[in-house]
Amino acid sequence: MKKVKIALLGLGNVAKGVLSIIRENKEQIVKRSGYEVEIAKILVRDVKKDRGVEVPTEILTTSYEEILNDNEIKIVVEVMGGIEPAKEYIIKAMEAKKQIVTANKMLLATCGDEVFEKADEMGVSFQYEASVAGGIPIINGISQSLTANKINTLYGIINGTTNYILSKMELENLNFEDVLKEAQDKGYAEADPTSDIEGYDAQYKLVILSSLAFGTKIKPEHVYREGITKINSIDMEYASSFGMVIKLLAIAKEENGELELRVHPTMIPETHPLANVYDSFNAVFINGNAVGDMMFYGRGAGSLPTGSAVVSDIIWILRNNVEVENMQPVVKNNLWEMNIKDLKDIESRYYLRITVSDKPGVLGQITTIFGANKVSLKSVIQKGVKQEENIDVTLVLITHSTTEGLIMDSIERLYDLKTVKSIDNIIRIEDFR
Repeated sequence: MKKVKIALLGLGNVAKGVLSIIRENKEQIVKRSGYEVEIAKILVRDVKKDRGVEVPTEILTTSYEEILNDNEIKIVVEVMGGIEPAKEYIIKAMEAKKQIVTANKMLLATCGDEVFEKADEMGVSFQYEASVAGGIPIINGISQSLTANKINTLYGIINGTTNYILSKMELENLNFEDVLKEAQDKGYAEADPTSDIEGYDAQYKLVILSSLAFGTKIKPEHVYREGITKINSIDMEYASSFGMVIKLLAIAKEENGELELRVHPTMIPETHPLANVYDSFNAVFINGNAVGDMMFYGRGAGSLPTGSAVVSDIIWILRNNVEVENMQPVVKNNLWEMNIKDLKDIESRYYLRITVSDKPGVLGQITTIFGANKVSLKSVIQKGVKQEENIDVTLVLITHSTTEGLIMDSIERLYDLKTVKSIDNIIRIEDFR
Protein backbone atom coordinates (compact mmCIF):
# COMPACT_ATOMS: atom_id res chain seq x y z
CA MET A 1 0.00 0.00 0.00
CA LYS A 2 1.29 3.45 -0.94
CA LYS A 3 1.87 5.82 1.93
CA VAL A 4 1.75 9.63 1.95
CA LYS A 5 3.14 11.88 4.67
CA ILE A 6 1.34 15.04 5.71
CA ALA A 7 2.00 17.83 8.21
CA LEU A 8 -0.45 19.74 10.38
CA LEU A 9 0.11 23.39 11.19
CA GLY A 10 -1.57 23.74 14.57
CA LEU A 11 -3.02 21.35 17.14
CA GLY A 12 -6.30 22.98 18.13
CA ASN A 13 -9.82 21.58 17.92
CA VAL A 14 -9.87 21.17 14.14
CA ALA A 15 -6.48 19.43 14.10
CA LYS A 16 -7.70 17.08 16.82
CA GLY A 17 -10.69 16.25 14.65
CA VAL A 18 -8.39 15.52 11.70
CA LEU A 19 -6.24 13.25 13.88
CA SER A 20 -9.27 11.38 15.17
CA ILE A 21 -10.76 10.83 11.71
CA ILE A 22 -7.48 9.66 10.17
CA ARG A 23 -7.03 7.18 13.01
CA GLU A 24 -10.61 5.90 13.28
CA ASN A 25 -11.41 5.83 9.55
CA LYS A 26 -8.05 4.52 8.39
CA GLU A 27 -9.51 1.64 6.37
CA GLN A 28 -12.09 3.84 4.62
CA ILE A 29 -9.45 6.45 3.74
CA VAL A 30 -7.11 3.82 2.32
CA LYS A 31 -9.80 2.25 0.16
CA ARG A 32 -11.17 5.59 -1.06
CA SER A 33 -7.86 7.31 -1.75
CA GLY A 34 -5.43 4.48 -2.51
CA TYR A 35 -3.04 5.80 0.16
CA GLU A 36 -2.28 5.28 3.80
CA VAL A 37 -2.06 8.71 5.40
CA GLU A 38 0.72 9.27 7.92
CA ILE A 39 0.86 12.44 10.01
CA ALA A 40 4.61 12.99 9.98
CA LYS A 41 4.85 16.38 11.72
CA ILE A 42 2.64 18.75 13.70
CA LEU A 43 3.74 22.36 14.15
CA VAL A 44 3.04 23.70 17.65
CA ARG A 45 4.27 26.58 19.80
CA ASP A 46 5.07 24.43 22.82
CA VAL A 47 5.81 20.71 22.48
CA LYS A 48 5.33 20.19 26.24
CA LYS A 49 1.80 21.60 26.44
CA ASP A 50 -0.92 19.09 27.32
CA ARG A 51 -3.61 19.33 24.63
CA GLY A 52 -5.77 16.45 25.77
CA VAL A 53 -4.87 14.22 22.83
CA GLU A 54 -2.30 11.43 22.52
CA VAL A 55 0.37 12.38 19.98
CA PRO A 56 3.88 10.90 19.71
CA THR A 57 6.26 13.57 20.95
CA GLU A 58 8.67 12.91 18.08
CA ILE A 59 6.21 14.26 15.50
CA LEU A 60 5.72 17.55 17.35
CA THR A 61 7.92 20.44 16.26
CA THR A 62 8.26 24.15 16.80
CA SER A 63 10.28 24.55 13.59
CA TYR A 64 8.39 25.17 10.37
CA GLU A 65 11.64 24.74 8.43
CA GLU A 66 11.67 21.12 9.55
CA ILE A 67 8.37 20.58 7.71
CA LEU A 68 9.33 22.73 4.74
CA ASN A 69 12.60 20.90 4.12
CA ASP A 70 11.17 17.40 4.42
CA ASN A 71 10.63 16.29 0.81
CA GLU A 72 8.63 13.26 1.95
CA ILE A 73 5.88 15.52 3.32
CA LYS A 74 3.59 16.03 0.33
CA ILE A 75 0.58 17.78 1.90
CA VAL A 76 0.54 20.64 4.41
CA VAL A 77 -2.71 21.14 6.35
CA GLU A 78 -3.07 24.63 7.83
CA VAL A 79 -5.47 24.66 10.79
CA MET A 80 -3.86 27.36 12.91
CA GLY A 81 -6.13 30.24 11.81
CA GLY A 82 -5.47 33.94 11.43
CA ILE A 83 -3.66 35.67 8.60
CA GLU A 84 -0.04 35.61 9.73
CA PRO A 85 2.02 33.51 9.98
CA ALA A 86 -0.51 31.21 8.22
CA LYS A 87 -0.21 33.01 4.87
CA GLU A 88 3.59 33.00 5.00
CA TYR A 89 3.66 29.29 5.82
CA ILE A 90 1.20 28.41 3.03
CA ILE A 91 3.11 30.39 0.39
CA LYS A 92 6.43 28.85 1.44
CA ALA A 93 4.88 25.37 1.28
CA MET A 94 3.59 26.08 -2.22
CA GLU A 95 7.05 27.23 -3.29
CA ALA A 96 8.37 23.93 -1.93
CA LYS A 97 5.83 22.17 -4.21
CA LYS A 98 3.64 20.88 -1.39
CA GLN A 99 -0.12 20.55 -1.74
CA ILE A 100 -2.22 22.70 0.61
CA VAL A 101 -5.39 22.14 2.61
CA THR A 102 -6.75 24.92 4.84
CA ALA A 103 -9.74 25.73 7.03
CA ASN A 104 -8.81 29.42 7.28
CA LYS A 105 -11.80 31.59 6.32
CA MET A 106 -10.17 34.88 7.38
CA LEU A 107 -7.13 34.26 5.21
CA LEU A 108 -9.22 33.30 2.20
CA ALA A 109 -11.59 36.25 2.53
CA THR A 110 -8.84 38.84 2.92
CA CYS A 111 -5.87 37.40 0.99
CA GLY A 112 -7.50 34.80 -1.25
CA ASP A 113 -6.27 36.30 -4.54
CA GLU A 114 -2.65 36.18 -3.42
CA VAL A 115 -2.68 32.55 -2.33
CA PHE A 116 -4.78 31.44 -5.33
CA GLU A 117 -2.32 33.12 -7.71
CA LYS A 118 0.64 31.52 -5.93
CA ALA A 119 -1.02 28.08 -6.19
CA ASP A 120 -1.51 28.62 -9.92
CA GLU A 121 2.06 29.83 -10.33
CA MET A 122 3.53 26.84 -8.53
CA GLY A 123 1.08 24.30 -9.99
CA VAL A 124 -0.03 22.98 -6.62
CA SER A 125 -3.46 22.13 -5.27
CA PHE A 126 -5.12 24.48 -2.78
CA GLN A 127 -8.23 23.04 -1.12
CA TYR A 128 -10.44 24.84 1.42
CA GLU A 129 -13.73 22.98 1.93
CA ALA A 130 -13.45 23.36 5.71
CA SER A 131 -13.35 27.16 5.55
CA VAL A 132 -17.15 27.48 5.35
CA ALA A 133 -19.96 25.60 7.11
CA GLY A 134 -17.89 22.91 8.82
CA GLY A 135 -18.70 19.46 7.47
CA ILE A 136 -21.25 20.64 4.87
CA PRO A 137 -19.76 20.06 1.38
CA ILE A 138 -20.78 23.50 0.13
CA ILE A 139 -17.45 24.54 -1.48
CA ASN A 140 -17.30 21.42 -3.64
CA GLY A 141 -21.03 21.62 -4.18
CA ILE A 142 -20.67 25.05 -5.80
CA SER A 143 -17.30 24.55 -7.50
CA GLN A 144 -18.08 21.11 -8.95
CA SER A 145 -21.67 19.90 -8.76
CA LEU A 146 -23.32 23.22 -9.68
CA THR A 147 -20.95 24.41 -12.39
CA ALA A 148 -23.58 23.82 -15.08
CA ASN A 149 -25.77 26.46 -13.43
CA LYS A 150 -25.95 30.20 -13.36
CA ILE A 151 -26.51 30.81 -9.66
CA ASN A 152 -29.11 33.48 -9.02
CA THR A 153 -29.32 33.66 -5.24
CA LEU A 154 -27.52 32.28 -2.21
CA TYR A 155 -28.83 32.50 1.36
CA GLY A 156 -26.84 31.12 4.26
CA ILE A 157 -27.08 30.51 7.98
CA ILE A 158 -23.33 30.11 8.24
CA ASN A 159 -22.47 30.96 11.83
CA GLY A 160 -23.37 28.34 14.41
CA THR A 161 -22.92 30.58 17.46
CA THR A 162 -25.43 33.21 16.35
CA ASN A 163 -27.89 30.59 15.17
CA TYR A 164 -27.67 28.90 18.58
CA ILE A 165 -28.32 32.21 20.33
CA LEU A 166 -31.23 33.22 18.12
CA SER A 167 -32.73 29.71 18.37
CA LYS A 168 -32.69 29.82 22.18
CA MET A 169 -34.17 33.32 22.19
CA GLU A 170 -36.97 32.21 19.86
CA LEU A 171 -37.84 28.84 21.39
CA GLU A 172 -37.34 29.64 25.09
CA ASN A 173 -38.19 33.36 25.17
CA LEU A 174 -34.78 34.28 26.61
CA ASN A 175 -32.88 37.54 26.26
CA PHE A 176 -29.69 37.97 24.29
CA GLU A 177 -27.27 38.50 27.20
CA ASP A 178 -28.39 35.37 29.09
CA VAL A 179 -28.16 33.14 26.02
CA LEU A 180 -24.74 34.54 25.08
CA LYS A 181 -23.42 33.69 28.55
CA GLU A 182 -24.88 30.19 28.29
CA ALA A 183 -23.26 29.76 24.88
CA GLN A 184 -19.91 30.84 26.32
CA ASP A 185 -20.27 28.46 29.27
CA LYS A 186 -20.96 25.57 26.86
CA GLY A 187 -18.07 26.49 24.57
CA TYR A 188 -20.32 27.49 21.65
CA ALA A 189 -19.13 31.10 21.88
CA GLU A 190 -15.65 32.48 22.47
CA ALA A 191 -14.74 34.54 25.54
CA ASP A 192 -14.60 37.43 23.08
CA PRO A 193 -17.61 36.67 20.85
CA THR A 194 -17.26 39.77 18.65
CA SER A 195 -16.42 37.94 15.43
CA ASP A 196 -19.59 35.86 15.70
CA ILE A 197 -22.21 38.18 17.18
CA GLU A 198 -21.16 41.20 15.12
CA GLY A 199 -21.29 39.21 11.88
CA TYR A 200 -17.59 39.23 10.89
CA ASP A 201 -17.37 35.44 10.72
CA ALA A 202 -20.39 35.22 8.43
CA GLN A 203 -19.05 38.13 6.37
CA TYR A 204 -15.78 36.28 5.66
CA LYS A 205 -17.66 33.12 4.75
CA LEU A 206 -20.01 34.96 2.39
CA VAL A 207 -16.98 36.44 0.61
CA ILE A 208 -15.71 32.90 -0.06
CA LEU A 209 -19.08 31.47 -1.11
CA SER A 210 -20.14 34.36 -3.33
CA SER A 211 -16.72 34.57 -5.02
CA LEU A 212 -17.16 30.93 -6.02
CA ALA A 213 -20.86 31.09 -6.80
CA PHE A 214 -20.62 34.14 -9.05
CA GLY A 215 -17.08 33.72 -10.40
CA THR A 216 -15.90 37.17 -9.41
CA LYS A 217 -13.48 38.74 -6.97
CA ILE A 218 -15.12 39.94 -3.76
CA LYS A 219 -13.59 41.64 -0.74
CA PRO A 220 -14.96 41.77 2.82
CA GLU A 221 -15.69 45.50 2.46
CA HIS A 222 -18.09 44.67 -0.40
CA VAL A 223 -20.36 42.83 2.07
CA TYR A 224 -22.65 44.92 4.28
CA ARG A 225 -22.42 43.57 7.83
CA GLU A 226 -24.67 43.89 10.85
CA GLY A 227 -24.66 41.70 13.98
CA ILE A 228 -27.39 40.38 16.29
CA THR A 229 -26.74 42.43 19.44
CA LYS A 230 -29.84 44.61 18.92
CA ILE A 231 -32.23 41.66 18.67
CA ASN A 232 -34.60 41.61 21.63
CA SER A 233 -36.99 38.92 22.82
CA ILE A 234 -39.84 41.30 22.00
CA ASP A 235 -38.67 41.30 18.37
CA MET A 236 -38.90 37.51 18.42
CA GLU A 237 -42.47 37.74 19.71
CA TYR A 238 -43.48 40.20 17.02
CA ALA A 239 -41.84 38.08 14.33
CA SER A 240 -43.81 35.04 15.52
CA SER A 241 -47.06 37.01 15.41
CA PHE A 242 -46.29 37.83 11.76
CA GLY A 243 -45.60 34.17 10.94
CA MET A 244 -41.84 34.77 10.74
CA VAL A 245 -38.58 33.96 12.54
CA ILE A 246 -35.34 35.92 12.87
CA LYS A 247 -32.06 34.50 11.54
CA LEU A 248 -28.62 36.00 10.92
CA LEU A 249 -28.70 35.56 7.17
CA ALA A 250 -25.89 35.86 4.63
CA ILE A 251 -27.43 36.97 1.35
CA ALA A 252 -25.95 37.12 -2.16
CA LYS A 253 -28.01 37.92 -5.24
CA GLU A 254 -27.05 38.54 -8.86
CA GLU A 255 -29.13 40.47 -11.35
CA ASN A 256 -27.94 41.89 -14.68
CA GLY A 257 -24.28 41.52 -13.75
CA GLU A 258 -24.71 43.32 -10.41
CA LEU A 259 -24.33 41.72 -6.98
CA GLU A 260 -25.92 42.55 -3.68
CA LEU A 261 -24.04 41.17 -0.70
CA ARG A 262 -25.13 41.50 2.90
CA VAL A 263 -25.05 39.84 6.33
CA HIS A 264 -27.64 40.94 8.87
CA PRO A 265 -30.53 39.75 11.08
CA THR A 266 -33.44 38.94 8.80
CA MET A 267 -37.09 38.07 9.32
CA ILE A 268 -38.03 35.12 7.11
CA PRO A 269 -41.30 33.20 6.70
CA GLU A 270 -41.63 30.36 9.21
CA THR A 271 -42.57 28.07 6.30
CA HIS A 272 -39.20 28.49 4.57
CA PRO A 273 -36.68 25.61 5.04
CA LEU A 274 -34.10 28.01 6.56
CA ALA A 275 -36.58 28.94 9.30
CA ASN A 276 -36.28 25.42 10.71
CA VAL A 277 -32.48 25.44 11.02
CA TYR A 278 -31.91 25.51 14.78
CA ASP A 279 -29.18 25.18 17.38
CA SER A 280 -25.61 25.41 15.98
CA PHE A 281 -26.57 23.88 12.63
CA ASN A 282 -25.74 25.67 9.37
CA ALA A 283 -27.55 25.70 6.04
CA VAL A 284 -27.00 27.21 2.61
CA PHE A 285 -29.99 27.69 0.29
CA ILE A 286 -29.15 28.15 -3.39
CA ASN A 287 -31.20 28.86 -6.50
CA GLY A 288 -29.64 27.93 -9.83
CA ASN A 289 -31.22 28.59 -13.20
CA ALA A 290 -31.10 24.88 -14.10
CA VAL A 291 -31.32 23.03 -10.79
CA GLY A 292 -33.84 25.37 -9.12
CA ASP A 293 -33.88 25.54 -5.31
CA MET A 294 -31.68 23.33 -3.16
CA MET A 295 -30.38 23.41 0.41
CA PHE A 296 -27.20 22.09 2.05
CA TYR A 297 -27.66 21.40 5.77
CA GLY A 298 -25.52 20.10 8.61
CA ARG A 299 -23.16 20.84 11.46
CA GLY A 300 -21.39 24.09 10.74
CA ALA A 301 -18.62 23.83 13.31
CA GLY A 302 -16.90 21.47 15.71
CA SER A 303 -13.72 19.43 15.57
CA LEU A 304 -15.19 16.37 13.82
CA PRO A 305 -17.46 18.09 11.24
CA THR A 306 -14.71 20.54 10.26
CA GLY A 307 -12.10 17.79 10.44
CA SER A 308 -14.27 15.76 8.09
CA ALA A 309 -14.06 18.53 5.49
CA VAL A 310 -10.28 18.76 5.91
CA VAL A 311 -9.79 15.02 5.45
CA SER A 312 -12.09 14.99 2.42
CA ASP A 313 -9.81 17.60 0.83
CA ILE A 314 -6.78 15.42 1.59
CA ILE A 315 -8.51 12.46 -0.09
CA TRP A 316 -9.38 14.64 -3.11
CA ILE A 317 -5.70 15.49 -3.55
CA LEU A 318 -4.66 11.85 -3.21
CA ARG A 319 -7.20 10.75 -5.79
CA ASN A 320 -6.13 13.41 -8.27
CA ASN A 321 -2.34 13.01 -7.96
CA VAL A 322 -0.40 13.81 -4.84
CA GLU A 323 2.69 14.53 -6.94
CA VAL A 324 2.83 18.02 -8.41
CA GLU A 325 2.28 17.25 -12.07
CA ASN A 326 -0.40 18.67 -14.34
CA MET A 327 -2.52 19.76 -11.39
CA GLN A 328 -5.54 22.00 -12.01
CA PRO A 329 -5.47 23.44 -8.53
CA VAL A 330 -7.69 26.46 -8.14
CA VAL A 331 -11.31 27.05 -9.08
CA LYS A 332 -11.26 30.45 -10.74
CA ASN A 333 -13.03 33.33 -9.03
CA ASN A 334 -12.11 35.94 -11.62
CA LEU A 335 -14.19 34.80 -14.57
CA TRP A 336 -16.33 37.93 -14.68
CA GLU A 337 -16.28 41.47 -13.41
CA MET A 338 -19.42 42.44 -11.56
CA ASN A 339 -20.55 45.64 -9.93
CA ILE A 340 -21.46 45.59 -6.25
CA LYS A 341 -24.87 47.15 -5.66
CA ASP A 342 -24.89 50.12 -3.31
CA LEU A 343 -26.71 49.32 -0.06
CA LYS A 344 -29.10 52.26 -0.54
CA ASP A 345 -30.38 50.65 -3.76
CA ILE A 346 -31.15 47.25 -2.22
CA GLU A 347 -34.86 46.47 -2.00
CA SER A 348 -36.56 44.77 0.92
CA ARG A 349 -39.49 44.93 3.29
CA TYR A 350 -38.71 46.31 6.74
CA TYR A 351 -39.77 45.83 10.35
CA LEU A 352 -39.35 48.91 12.52
CA ARG A 353 -39.88 49.12 16.30
CA ILE A 354 -40.16 52.70 17.53
CA THR A 355 -40.86 54.26 20.94
CA VAL A 356 -42.88 57.49 20.86
CA SER A 357 -44.85 59.70 23.25
CA ASP A 358 -48.56 59.01 23.06
CA LYS A 359 -49.81 62.38 21.93
CA PRO A 360 -52.46 63.28 19.40
CA GLY A 361 -51.22 63.31 15.83
CA VAL A 362 -47.96 61.41 16.40
CA LEU A 363 -48.92 58.46 14.23
CA GLY A 364 -50.10 60.85 11.54
CA GLN A 365 -46.75 62.67 11.60
CA ILE A 366 -44.88 59.40 11.23
CA THR A 367 -47.00 58.07 8.39
CA THR A 368 -46.73 61.44 6.63
CA ILE A 369 -42.93 61.20 6.69
CA PHE A 370 -42.98 57.71 5.22
CA GLY A 371 -45.54 58.74 2.64
CA ALA A 372 -43.44 61.74 1.57
CA ASN A 373 -40.51 59.35 1.01
CA LYS A 374 -42.73 56.98 -1.00
CA VAL A 375 -42.50 54.25 1.65
CA SER A 376 -45.77 52.33 1.84
CA LEU A 377 -46.76 50.83 5.20
CA LYS A 378 -48.39 47.42 5.24
CA SER A 379 -49.31 47.36 8.94
CA VAL A 380 -48.97 49.35 12.18
CA ILE A 381 -49.20 47.87 15.70
CA GLN A 382 -49.39 50.12 18.78
CA LYS A 383 -48.80 49.18 22.42
CA GLY A 384 -48.63 51.56 25.39
CA VAL A 385 -46.92 51.24 28.79
CA LYS A 386 -47.79 53.59 31.67
CA GLN A 387 -44.79 55.39 33.15
CA GLU A 388 -45.84 57.84 35.90
CA GLU A 389 -47.79 60.58 34.11
CA ASN A 390 -46.36 59.83 30.69
CA ILE A 391 -47.34 57.08 28.33
CA ASP A 392 -44.67 55.68 26.06
CA VAL A 393 -46.04 53.86 23.05
CA THR A 394 -44.30 51.18 21.06
CA LEU A 395 -45.08 51.38 17.38
CA VAL A 396 -44.27 48.42 15.16
CA LEU A 397 -44.33 49.18 11.47
CA ILE A 398 -44.11 46.74 8.57
CA THR A 399 -43.41 48.28 5.19
CA HIS A 400 -44.06 47.10 1.69
CA SER A 401 -40.98 46.53 -0.46
CA THR A 402 -38.85 49.66 -0.69
CA THR A 403 -35.19 50.65 -0.91
CA GLU A 404 -32.70 50.96 1.91
CA GLY A 405 -32.05 54.55 0.91
CA LEU A 406 -35.70 55.58 1.28
CA ILE A 407 -35.97 53.83 4.65
CA MET A 408 -32.84 55.54 5.99
CA ASP A 409 -34.01 58.94 4.74
CA SER A 410 -37.32 58.36 6.52
CA ILE A 411 -35.57 57.33 9.75
CA GLU A 412 -33.41 60.46 9.65
CA ARG A 413 -36.52 62.62 9.42
CA LEU A 414 -38.21 60.69 12.26
CA TYR A 415 -35.41 61.74 14.60
CA ASP A 416 -36.45 65.35 14.02
CA LEU A 417 -39.80 64.67 15.70
CA LYS A 418 -39.70 65.52 19.42
CA THR A 419 -42.28 62.84 20.11
CA VAL A 420 -40.03 60.08 18.73
CA LYS A 421 -37.99 58.89 21.70
CA SER A 422 -36.02 56.09 20.05
CA ILE A 423 -35.74 53.91 16.96
CA ASP A 424 -35.36 50.62 18.82
CA ASN A 425 -34.78 48.24 15.93
CA ILE A 426 -34.84 47.94 12.16
CA ILE A 427 -34.90 44.42 10.69
CA ARG A 428 -35.05 43.56 7.01
CA ILE A 429 -37.65 41.05 5.82
CA GLU A 430 -36.80 38.50 3.12
CA ASP A 431 -39.73 36.97 1.22
CA PHE A 432 -37.59 34.80 -1.15
CA ARG A 433 -39.45 35.99 -4.23
